[in-house]
Amino acid sequence: MSHRFLARRPLRAALVLAAGAVALTIARNVQASDHQDTPEVELNPRMDINDVYAFPGATPERIALVLTTSSPIAGTDASFDPNLLYQLKVDNTGDAIEDLVFQVTFDRGTGASQRYTVRGPVAPPMAGTKTMLATTGPVVTGTVGGTAGASTGLQAFAGVRADPFVIDLEQFFSIIPDRRPSTGPLSVQSGPPATAFRTPGVDFLKPFNTLAIAIELPKSALQSSTAADAKFGLWATISR
Repeated sequence: MSHRFLARRPLRAALVLAAGAVALTIARNVQASDHQDTPEVELNPRMDINDVYAFPGATPERIALVLTTSSPIAGTDASFDPNLLYQLKVDNTGDAIEDLVFQVTFDRGTGASQRYTVRGPVAPPMAGTKTMLATTGPVVTGTVGGTAGASTGLQAFAGVRADPFVIDLEQFFSIIPDRRPSTGPLSVQSGPPATAFRTPGVDFLKPFNTLAIAIELPKSALQSSTAADAKFGLWATISR
């Protein structure tokens, strides 16, 4: 295959393009990242991790992991970048180094014709800011917009979904103008500077969509311990 990260040789991820925030514990507490947090991802939205979620799955013993990217998307005509490697990383030993990874890649199709491959959970071939594609472990393939896998094992989805993130973005940039994007309508100050959010606020992202990767599987597949208080960390990266 022609894509660099599909070649069976070490992929030197020269740049970890974006990293989602850490979600700690087993589906109890979740911390989320933000949108377009650097000029690099503002100009390359497919590299922009919007949020990372972990929450209870369809049954008590299952957990759902979600990575969103590329928001704000107007409409539903959007595809994943086939030249990027999307990863969800799990630390289940408390040392902030990934012990397991999910690696998600896409072919060169577009829209509903694009196909995805989910590898993992598997021990990472390389840890930290360098990575390479795993050649062992479970593999699930599906078509964008649909689910794949087994409801009793790993089940995956990739496609366009409404962005669940809520923020009064126009007011945010009036409060912190140095975070204003360099392009688009929000790049220009529309009113006086502000020091607080409006009441009621305006959900700027409500009309927009995001590209979502969702994985559901038994929690036991992520844990290194069967203890009731077992914890793990979760974060995401996108690499070229």
